[in-house]
Amino acid sequence: MTELSLSAVSGKPAPTPEELLEGETKKERLGVWYATAICGNDITSSCLYVAAISAVYAHALAPLALLIVGGILYLYRKIYTEVVEALPLNGGAYNCLLNSTRKFTAALAACFTLLSYLATAVISAKTAAEYLDNLLPFLPTMEATAAVLLIFAILTILGITESARVALVIFLIHLATLTLFILLSLPVVLQSPIMWLQNFQVLRLEVEWPKALFLGVSAAMLGVSGFESSANFVEQQQHGVFRLTLRNMWLAVIIFNPLISLLALGLMPVSEISVYRDDLLSHLGLLVGDTYLHNLIVADAFLVLSGAVLTSYVGITGLVHRMTLDQCFPQFFLKTNRRGTYHRIILGFMGLCISILYLTKGNLLSLAGVYTISFLGVMTLFGVGNLLLKINRKELKRTYRAGWCTVILGVLATLVGIIGNVIINYRFFLYFAVYFVPAVLLVSLMYSRIALYKTVLTLANEALERIFVWRSVIIDHIMEITNIRVVLFIRGGRLNRLAKAFEYIAKNESSRMITVVRLYLHPNEAEEEEVKQNLKIMQELYPDFKVAYLSKQGVFGPAVVEAISQELKVPKNNIFIGAPEEKHRFSLEEMGGVRVIF
Repeated sequence: MTELSLSAVSGKPAPTPEELLEGETKKERLGVWYATAICGNDITSSCLYVAAISAVYAHALAPLALLIVGGILYLYRKIYTEVVEALPLNGGAYNCLLNSTRKFTAALAACFTLLSYLATAVISAKTAAEYLDNLLPFLPTMEATAAVLLIFAILTILGITESARVALVIFLIHLATLTLFILLSLPVVLQSPIMWLQNFQVLRLEVEWPKALFLGVSAAMLGVSGFESSANFVEQQQHGVFRLTLRNMWLAVIIFNPLISLLALGLMPVSEISVYRDDLLSHLGLLVGDTYLHNLIVADAFLVLSGAVLTSYVGITGLVHRMTLDQCFPQFFLKTNRRGTYHRIILGFMGLCISILYLTKGNLLSLAGVYTISFLGVMTLFGVGNLLLKINRKELKRTYRAGWCTVILGVLATLVGIIGNVIINYRFFLYFAVYFVPAVLLVSLMYSRIALYKTVLTLANEALERIFVWRSVIIDHIMEITNIRVVLFIRGGRLNRLAKAFEYIAKNESSRMITVVRLYLHPNEAEEEEVKQNLKIMQELYPDFKVAYLSKQGVFGPAVVEAISQELKVPKNNIFIGAPEEKHRFSLEEMGGVRVIF
């Protein structure tokens, strides 16, 4: 058999390295602003709630708590830069651990990321719909939430470039709205700093500040959710853009979050901030800018929270695609559409989000726990992956190196954040476990599917053992039938007559054992050799046949047929002959039932 080359199989020559490189450069990749906008909408949407959440626990120390969180994020800037620039592939923490430890460990890290995106998408869409209810109260909240999830799924299917354009518009509107709020609030607070003094007086007299600061920092860690998103679509970014997205997100967090918290403390007492924790920024807008600023902030909140939904779609697509290539998910998800996007991943994620929305009936307390623990777990595991990369992949080429102290301090900080959130509400961990355990079981199922297949096969073999016994009996019966011997008498052994006889047996008999009998009056070595050579040819043409040759001296007739039948123990109806000629003195009836086949 001739071996086929690759070009013969595919129908076209394999692409050269130059052609592959040219195709790679033609791919449309995101610049710094587009990439920043996709992940920035998620992390900067925290400005809508993190000032209130941190104030609930840290009281007047909330701005300091948010600055500390900004410092932790600065550590993770370095951690993420080292890993992702050394391994510039989608997947984030999954990709990091995949290249530094076991695949199953990486898959567990991916479960954290998957749950983080799931919780982010559903909570952001629901909160966006609730903000929209302030402007359009006639819209049903649940249906509006589902509509947000559907719209941004469609937008993601259209392509990352189209998604990025929408994300950039939302991002710029959001930054402009926050800047306007600060510019309008700052003069009001500076003219009357009495509220600041009152809040700090309450802190000094009534609050145990070390505990308050610890819990405030833990709660304020929600303000950095989304920082991990850029690593999940790094392959869609231009070279060198990833590091800039981390810088831009960090600047947004370190500037806006503490400043808004400081302004909130100058406008309202902490007790009142707790009351308006769900929509603090819009209420502050009402205080300093009347209805117009309030409505602007509400509209902006709807847009930027919707942008966080888009971040979830982009991030989950990059992660699931990478995991599918690594055989963690069925290859079903690799199907692309005309625009080159993975619509099955996107639509599957959308369906999961909408189903969870209706299963929880819009009560998202449990998902809030998943949201908190999962994204802090993602960042912690990324830091651990950085340490493992330093230990196990020392020779890996890097463009940047984070110091050991930086990485260890960052990991400890996010671990403390997880512990603090569990202390704030232990149900967070329970809710997280409810979602995390099934996710791990699913990934474990995919990871162990070969072992499971073997187990199922073993059980099936044991269960069907009796059937296999019957199968063996049936096979034995088949072998008995095919091993029934037939006898073929030949005259001269010419090839054309042998071909007719063998063809007849092949088409009409189940038996595959043939004994060819040749009778002669006087020995003739030339004729004997010719018969043997012709039988070899027939054996080549009919390899399933088992052919035996018997040469005897004698004259063909009923007596010889009887003798052969007795000697070989073959019934006469399994003896095949050529048609008797006129010269033969016996009749066919005397032959006892032999068959004429040629």
